[in-house]
Amino acid sequence: LMCPLSPYVTYVSVIFVLMQEVTATSRHYVDRLFDPDPQKVLQGVIDMKNAVIGNNKQKANLIVLGAVPRLLYLLQQSSSSLELRRECSVVLGSLAMGTENNIKSLVDCHIIPALLQGLLCPDLIFIEACLRCLRTVFISPVTPVQLLYTDPTVIPHLMSLLSRSQKTQEYITQIFSHCCKVFVGICSHTNTVETFSHTVPLYACNSLLPTSLCFSVLAYENTQVSMTLVNVLVDGELLSQVFVRMMQRDQPIEMQLTAAKCLTYMCRAGAIRTDDTCIVLKTLPCLVRMCSKEHLLEERVEGAETLAYLMEPDVELQRIASTTDHLVAMLADYFKYPSSVSAITDIKRVGQWFHLEPQMETPESQGITKASRIHPLGTMILTLCPLCGFQLDHDLKHAHELRQAAFKLYASLGSNDEDIRKKITETENMMDRIVSGLSESSIKVRLAAVRCLHSLSRSVQQLRTSFHDHAVWKPLMKLLQNAPDEVLVMASSTLCNLLLEFSPSKEPILESGVIELLCSLTQSDSPALRVNGIWALMNMAFQADQKVKGEIVRCLGTEQLFRLLSDPDTNVLMKTLGLLRNLLSTRPHIDQIMSSHGKQIMQAVTLILEAEHSIEVKEQTLCILANIADGNTAKELIMTNDDMLQKIKYYMGHSNVKLQLAATFCISNLIWNEEDGSQERQDKLREMGFVDILHKLTQAPDPNLSDRAKTAMQQYLA
Repeated sequence: LMCPLSPYVTYVSVIFVLMQEVTATSRHYVDRLFDPDPQKVLQGVIDMKNAVIGNNKQKANLIVLGAVPRLLYLLQQSSSSLELRRECSVVLGSLAMGTENNIKSLVDCHIIPALLQGLLCPDLIFIEACLRCLRTVFISPVTPVQLLYTDPTVIPHLMSLLSRSQKTQEYITQIFSHCCKVFVGICSHTNTVETFSHTVPLYACNSLLPTSLCFSVLAYENTQVSMTLVNVLVDGELLSQVFVRMMQRDQPIEMQLTAAKCLTYMCRAGAIRTDDTCIVLKTLPCLVRMCSKEHLLEERVEGAETLAYLMEPDVELQRIASTTDHLVAMLADYFKYPSSVSAITDIKRVGQWFHLEPQMETPESQGITKASRIHPLGTMILTLCPLCGFQLDHDLKHAHELRQAAFKLYASLGSNDEDIRKKITETENMMDRIVSGLSESSIKVRLAAVRCLHSLSRSVQQLRTSFHDHAVWKPLMKLLQNAPDEVLVMASSTLCNLLLEFSPSKEPILESGVIELLCSLTQSDSPALRVNGIWALMNMAFQADQKVKGEIVRCLGTEQLFRLLSDPDTNVLMKTLGLLRNLLSTRPHIDQIMSSHGKQIMQAVTLILEAEHSIEVKEQTLCILANIADGNTAKELIMTNDDMLQKIKYYMGHSNVKLQLAATFCISNLIWNEEDGSQERQDKLREMGFVDILHKLTQAPDPNLSDRAKTAMQQYLA
């Protein structure tokens, strides 16, 4: 009995037959590469070139059937004619114009060393074909850029080829523009910058843009390169002025953005002043302009992030930017795109229904330019339903990057000026957006959101109003529970501000059990996390009651506290001293802590005063001694320690006024008349020569020091 075939089986059968036919055709092209007649081989390569142009399926078939190793063999053979080697390089370049899998296959077949070796040939046309293929391979994200640097002779040779022709210049600069993040280390030790600068005026945009991209990467956080660039002359004109012309509105957007990035990085590296007209009147307005709705979303992202970096350390640039083209309100539009991945995926799927495959390379272009074609039915539907549009589909995938860029720019804008912070928080739903951003699926968005929150948390007014009204401490605490170190550093920095005495969030944070979390941060391998953990505890201990202080000491542990007092990081040490100073405030608290931990604390103080520490560290340590001297019973730990008294005496005669003042304050507390045992303490200190030192200090040129010494002397005269 015969059963009717199902439509599915019929469909599979047809596909199978078609695949057999395609494979047979492709096999014919590969077989011709092995013909013993060189002329037939050449004609076979030419026919293969014509067959693969614009045909990704044919390319994939040829790669699977082993055409690449044979083409590379023919390309490298000295017995191959020059024409054959040229055609082989063209076919390989065309194969590289296909999918990322094609690129991976080519790289696995060691195409890069073969093409680099081909650059040693004197024939310019062959060199250009090899470079074109190398360009296509290296601009792919799947190609390891390190492959360009395995042979130290490659870079100098590429540099020597820059001036051979317009095409060599174009291809090489495009290669470098995608690989120069690794290339930057090499450039610092060669004349690469000067060599590149000579290519700028040649052949317009073809080499100008990729060369400028190289400059932008090389100048990023690199003072040496930036100082070289700022002095480069191009046809008698400073390179910085070339960049200014590139930012003119009639230039391509990518050109404007790249030039703005170059000047931004040169400025941040210290090669250009922040008040230079090329920054204030050209670069900053250009970057603000890139943030407007007129531009593609990826351009808005790049513009916002570059602008944030430009003005991050400069208050005046922040003020100028905040009043330029309504920037603060403009950034609110960055949040008006779907935040869920599913929404973007759905729209992307709809877009794909109406979208045909990209138009492939032509024999003339060799794939340099690609365009997209939309089905006529799709065009009609896209006109009626803009949400299905390919451009919007393309834009929506940048939704996370948009929010990340907006948060970064808001953080930079509000990092110093109170009025700007107020303007930001009053922007439509801004605090809700920040709170939402703290729980985003994208780690980059979460990091940018917490940076923005940290910037705004520097405002006393915002801590008392917006932060309290939106209970931002809750998502912040949740973020601290499980996050990578980069997020933890920024989140814990923000928490430090929320724990300041005037912050309404301090009490609910304390009740949430934050002390254990902060104590755990002090044990981190990251110095930044140790600093933030101890800094937050320091803020928490300021004017706290005995219960909170006792919980901090219990949870932190004396062993960890004293380990932090010997931390090699000065910032950790300073914040630990600050914590100890806040713990040792108000007499009952001082006496209680010193009664249980006095011996260890005095040992730590001794070690710090004897060691080679900065003035700031020793000043803070002497202030702790002054607090101990203010205790009712704790002061006896100083009075019975003659070695410590000698140290105080030494610092009273120190050349630094801050140390003199702190040491004098300590003595003043020890001899205060209104306290029990003051007479005995005064007598002992008189015998040790402290009165003579105090008398001398009353004549000190520093008014604060002389006043403090006079106050102490009055205790003897009372």
